[in-house]
Amino acid sequence: MILPLSVTTGIAVSMALAWFMELELASPATVLVVVLGANAGLFLGLRGRTTLAPARRALPQRRMVSLVEQTLPHMRLGLNEETALRTVQLLHDVMRLDAVAITDRERVLAFTGPGSDHHRAGDEVRSTMTRRAMESNEILVTTDARHLGCPPGSNGNCPLAGAVVAPLLCDDYPVGSLAVFQTAEGDVESSLIELTKGLAGMLSLQLELAQAHRGAQIAETAKLDALRAQINPHFLFNTLNTISMKARTDSEEARRLLIKLSDFLRYAMKYSGHAAPFGEEYFFVRTYLFLEKARFGDSLKVRYDIDPQCLSIPVPVLTIQPLIENAVKHGIAQQPGGGLIELRARVEPIGGVLRVRVVDNGVGIERERLSSLMTVNGGEISALANIYERLTRLYGGRASFEISSTPGKGTSVSLGLPVGINDL
Repeated sequence: MILPLSVTTGIAVSMALAWFMELELASPATVLVVVLGANAGLFLGLRGRTTLAPARRALPQRRMVSLVEQTLPHMRLGLNEETALRTVQLLHDVMRLDAVAITDRERVLAFTGPGSDHHRAGDEVRSTMTRRAMESNEILVTTDARHLGCPPGSNGNCPLAGAVVAPLLCDDYPVGSLAVFQTAEGDVESSLIELTKGLAGMLSLQLELAQAHRGAQIAETAKLDALRAQINPHFLFNTLNTISMKARTDSEEARRLLIKLSDFLRYAMKYSGHAAPFGEEYFFVRTYLFLEKARFGDSLKVRYDIDPQCLSIPVPVLTIQPLIENAVKHGIAQQPGGGLIELRARVEPIGGVLRVRVVDNGVGIERERLSSLMTVNGGEISALANIYERLTRLYGGRASFEISSTPGKGTSVSLGLPVGINDL
């Protein structure tokens, strides 16, 4: 008996999640239950089916929400033995199922319920029905114990009499399977088929969300790497030239510059996360400007206006220094006689925002040039555009990024970062 698999598409779910959350009508878990219940028959009572035994009747919505909320942290880590074990145990206990198994494409990741003495985690997927379900991308149902993959040594003593197997999908590709077993002889009830379909849809969606989350992390790491790459080539060559010249005239100054350069590179490369205290970013900026002043001398003037209460507030790594570097490179260095760069930081009590401003009195930026700095050109992304995209990704619409510039007078960049957000 073969049933076509019906799983809610990622686009539809994403739209529903975004709509509900934007209107603040429901938690993500509630939205998942609503979407899956409507599209995959997750609520067994939805179609008026009452053939289930009392222990398997449709669960109240609050129970289904609780189920989703409990499985989300597990499957967010992807499909492995640990997450599979926690999930099958939860499904077995909460849904009161006889036995439950989750596999990847090659191995049984977890099994709970009668028959666990010979259906064990780590075993090869022996069930021909499970393999067919993954290969055909369809839900399969059997009441023939020979299709359940019992090992030869079980001697036909397996208490399992039937099963429903559904593929687990990620981007429409089967990455594993969910099997729900029954111990009673006879046909598999249609309500159990609907339940398995809904649970497989829920788990597949969570796997896709986990993959999307990992993809976002990879993309964010790539943007950090891009910023690191932009810092090093332009700046390192000039600094080494400066140190080389100082070594001939002032060896002590050359030694101090080498120490500062070492501090600079160590900070730029050390963070694997996305946030650091503002005080550390501030130290990074001062280190950078110390090295630049060695090159530009008195033509580069610097002023700091930092409220001490800003120092412990988490901010995205490598956010402020590129703004300072941009002011040096495009503002002061292009102006005969140099100029002044100011770094200001204050916590605005209304709204709880850390306001960071980088202001220079350099040559300014033409409107056309300013627009190009904020967009991707030929696949290349500027430091300003990179920072803007990172802030959007990390804070959504809660952060602000404003640039104003007047040719011949200078440029001002203002960041507004929400205070109290530690999970960047």
